[in-house]
Amino acid sequence: MTMETITQQNAGADKRGGATRRDAAEAGCDFAPGLEAAVPERFEECEGVLSASGGEVPDFVRGTYYLNGPARFGRNGLAYRHWLDGDGLVCALRFDDEAIRLKTRYVRSRKFTEEENAGRPLFRAFGTAFDGDHLNRVGNGLESPVNVSVYPAGNSLLAFGEQGLPWELDPETLETRGQFTFNGRLNEASPFSAHPKFDQATGEMFNFGVLFSEGTPRLYVYCFDGGGLRYRKSVPLDYPCSVHDFSLSKNHVVFYLSPYLLNIGGLLKEGRTVMESLNWEPERGSRLVILARATGELVASVPAGHRYCLHLIHSFEANDRLTVDVLEFDRPLYDQYQPVPGLFTDAPRGGPVRLVIDLATRDLVERRELPYLQCPDFPAIDPAHAMRATQEFWMLGISNTGKPGRKFFDQLAHGDWRRPVLEDIYQSPPMKYLGGEPVLVGNAASEAGEAVVVCQEFDARERTSRFLLFDARRVANGPFCKINTLSGLYFGFHATFQKAGGRTGPAAGAENRHTAA
Repeated sequence: MTMETITQQNAGADKRGGATRRDAAEAGCDFAPGLEAAVPERFEECEGVLSASGGEVPDFVRGTYYLNGPARFGRNGLAYRHWLDGDGLVCALRFDDEAIRLKTRYVRSRKFTEEENAGRPLFRAFGTAFDGDHLNRVGNGLESPVNVSVYPAGNSLLAFGEQGLPWELDPETLETRGQFTFNGRLNEASPFSAHPKFDQATGEMFNFGVLFSEGTPRLYVYCFDGGGLRYRKSVPLDYPCSVHDFSLSKNHVVFYLSPYLLNIGGLLKEGRTVMESLNWEPERGSRLVILARATGELVASVPAGHRYCLHLIHSFEANDRLTVDVLEFDRPLYDQYQPVPGLFTDAPRGGPVRLVIDLATRDLVERRELPYLQCPDFPAIDPAHAMRATQEFWMLGISNTGKPGRKFFDQLAHGDWRRPVLEDIYQSPPMKYLGGEPVLVGNAASEAGEAVVVCQEFDARERTSRFLLFDARRVANGPFCKINTLSGLYFGFHATFQKAGGRTGPAAGAENRHTAA
């Protein structure tokens, strides 16, 4: 395959998507000038000691901030169209008493290594197809770029993509050890999502996956503990809906199922991308599906309207009621992730919604919306308050939502369900954009709940990146400390913080086999 052929195919892919990159950039105003500098063909791996400016890093911020996200957006003349297409790069930002150290390394997934060895693209991506492209070897979907999330698990670090099993990394060097099979209990055909949930008290990890069968779609739910896989249950679905996230409470596993249907035949048999195979059918209605956490059995399926949810915020139980906090939108978001770099040109309005279910009657008894409609995403809570009746959360937002034209995240918002409006909002200066899930790091010794929020900043004018530290409850005051990176850094998706000496997650207990990279 010549570079000319790949370039022609990529141009055709742009046309199939309904708009070229130039079209997207010129539609309306450009509210994100310079954003193209944040999505080059490839970010290089880096390692070094970083400097901080402004205030000091608090003593309780000791540990490692892990981040995963797409960082390679093309090969040999083929430019990826969709933000979810890029190969995953994992970042470890380590805070210790002597220094702040940064290390980044690509996940050596099968996709990455085989394409590196071939010197050209081989596999179809979420939003990019080309002549002769391949799906994964078991034929159930894409070969994962492993670019969505990363979590410490026992003595390992697990990097997750939207499709397939996670890949195990060395938590210190970030070297790839291989695909993680949970002691051989799962295989490549096991549907598995990028959003595991952890219970620090029990050491359990929960996850899910969707089997996109044309005739019998199913939702699979997994529970792992120190001994490995404790159970795997499946629930039949009325339609093969795309599900990205879920929520965990003390006694329940909660899913918000939106009618965003994947035509698996279009992907496997007709050469379409995932993006081209997705259809939004709001007339089918959305549902909250609630499972018993102890067994994975179905507890309730509750109608929830006709809207779309990509990420849930949190859930908890009190007085026989289950509260589920989500981000709801009038329509899906994935089409706003393309064409790179013309992102969010028509970003839908949406915001935080609190849903309350009576567990006795299995009815939705309350719906409350907070008036922040700036296309928010990447919601986070204080991990110390997981599954408890917490009221606060943090998320990124887009200030120019509702206006046509390219845009990107430029607000950090602090929400509180005890208040009628969101007032604690940080607005980035012009040509500075925010990225990565906001991560809250709390001071366990503080009775007042002292905490900081960590998130990324990209300066499009200088083409440099920083990590910003905010007072968690006064984000509108701006960052009190900025950590300067060695160069520009990719926009990450999901992040987590492991405190020094801390352990996370399940796998921990068992000897886990993995397949070599």
